[in-house]
Amino acid sequence: MIRFDNVTKQYRGSTRPALNNVSFEILRGEFVFLVGASGSGKSSCLRLIIKEDRPTRGAIHVLGQNLGIISSRKIPFFRRSLGVVFQDFRLLPNKTVHENVAFSLQVIGKSKGYIQSAVPDVLKMVGLAGKASRYPHELSGGEQQRVAIARAIVNKPALLLADEPTGNLDPATSAGIMSLLESINAGGTTVVMATHAADFVDRMKKRVIELSAGQIVRDERDAGYGHTAAMPIVGDQTSVNATGDVTVVTRRAPRAKTGPIARPPVAANPIIETTDLVVPRIHLEGTTGLDDMTLDAVPELPSQFSVHASDDTDDLSAISELFAMNDSQAVPRIDPENDPRYNAGVPSAQDLASMTPTQRLKAQAKSTARSRTKNAPEKGQDVGPVS
Repeated sequence: MIRFDNVTKQYRGSTRPALNNVSFEILRGEFVFLVGASGSGKSSCLRLIIKEDRPTRGAIHVLGQNLGIISSRKIPFFRRSLGVVFQDFRLLPNKTVHENVAFSLQVIGKSKGYIQSAVPDVLKMVGLAGKASRYPHELSGGEQQRVAIARAIVNKPALLLADEPTGNLDPATSAGIMSLLESINAGGTTVVMATHAADFVDRMKKRVIELSAGQIVRDERDAGYGHTAAMPIVGDQTSVNATGDVTVVTRRAPRAKTGPIARPPVAANPIIETTDLVVPRIHLEGTTGLDDMTLDAVPELPSQFSVHASDDTDDLSAISELFAMNDSQAVPRIDPENDPRYNAGVPSAQDLASMTPTQRLKAQAKSTARSRTKNAPEKGQDVGPVS
């Protein structure tokens, strides 16, 4: 029925052949699944069978015809013995269900009487007897695929090719399509189907030809889909022994493992180091407190003191002046005991010791503000160039 002898197909611009030295034979009446990952060569096989493409090397025989020597004039007559079902249906949108099926008979010259009797019979076979007058847009996806199958088999072809016929259908509808194809095969039609439908392949237990990177890696009868066909191909190693036999070792991508994503550690409180003062980036969202501060950032606090948010920290607006920085230098540490600028109006060391932490900070901030106001240049005074 179908025989490939050392067939290679390489498309222009491709570095890897779509089919590489492929040989197999399909007998009359068989139901064969072509399986494999996307790009493994399934569709290329079907295109070569219907003479849509020519092989780069090798010989192909279909229905007793050597496709390498058949003339272009005879190709339409050769295809009358084939039925093809596509994943996307390819129905004529401006024709009814009856007209779509009848059209395939009209183009090959069948009589009106034959068409009028054959079309209702095949529509009944595919379960569409009551929808002959419907248009494609009035049908569900499963019904459109049944119309496509009816069109493919109305001429009673010896060979039916199906390229992913259930790819666009839900599981329940797909089951009906597969049952229909199985009944067509039971009537004597050879069926070759390219598919990724693992559940149907496993259930039906037909012959399975598995392709990988353009080569046959498995050809079994009464077989299932297998695990390797569903996994992407990542590379191959091919060896040829002294007798010319080809061995292909296919490496497949490991299954992805799930787990926590490793992230680089991030400092909880990043700081800016300056000449004389270490100031953290303080976050004042929500409750205002001093938890985010380092002790170095709080002038004159005892090192053993631990600062926490409390009732007397509700207003820290004065602290903003303490931590104000210009472009050239940081605010220096405050030394109220030795700095003469703070002799006037500045609490003594004893007073500071008796204050709460927040009160001390406020007092020092106010002193800093007064000192800056005192030392500020007078209006109109020349302060030199500004960089």
